[in-house]
Amino acid sequence: MNQNIFIEPQQNVSARLEECPLTVKEAAKYLGVSPQTVYLWVERKQIPHLRVMGRNIRFLRSDLEPFRASFKQEMENE
Repeated sequence: MNQNIFIEPQQNVSARLEECPLTVKEAAKYLGVSPQTVYLWVERKQIPHLRVMGRNIRFLRSDLEPFRASFKQEMENE
């Protein structure tokens, strides 16, 4: 029985993880804030987000990176 095993190069695995939308909890952890803060930002339309099947909120890491950078810069300036 010969099974072919394909091991994906690390860069492809990382690229696919980058594309996977984050939940509110995951986005909060990534941004270093509470999930309640993320919900507040979504409500105020201050953070880029996606609505999936009506109520579910998801975030793309590529959208959060610039937001995270500007958020961290604001925190450092205070």
